[in-house]
Amino acid sequence: MMYRVHAKSGKPVYLQLVDQVRYAAASGALQPGDPLPSIRPLADELRVNRNTVAKAYASLESLGVIETIAGKGCFLKKNDSPLTKQVRHRLLAARMDEAVVTAHQMQVGPEALRGLLEERIRFFNGRKAAAQPGAKEKEQISAPASPPSPSPTAVNEMERWTPLTD
Repeated sequence: MMYRVHAKSGKPVYLQLVDQVRYAAASGALQPGDPLPSIRPLADELRVNRNTVAKAYASLESLGVIETIAGKGCFLKKNDSPLTKQVRHRLLAARMDEAVVTAHQMQVGPEALRGLLEERIRFFNGRKAAAQPGAKEKEQISAPASPPSPSPTAVNEMERWTPLTD
């Protein structure tokens, strides 16, 4: 997996790394048990301080996304959430509320927001299917068969977006 950081994005570099790992895990690009690059080579490759990469990895570990095995490195953890279903739904609802408010501020209507959500679900399902050949359809999030496709301008904008997470 290629990691990228954008110094002018206004977002701390360690959070950019955290988001990229979480995004890769959600999309299926990283599978449970996959190793993450060692801190020193990744820091050298990205031309950032080693402490920045270490901070990102510590944050990912505290979030339960990765686990560190002494002498072996950092690995993506299996997604066994200790939170109850009700708590997970409340947390997700809070994130969705943020997205709805942001859409309202950007003057994006409800239908366009639904279309974007459905497009993102299809995108992640496609990434999971590509990463796991033979995966069963019932494991994927279901989305309507023919939602509206985004305009070319919207697609270009989406490509520049970085997933928003804590």
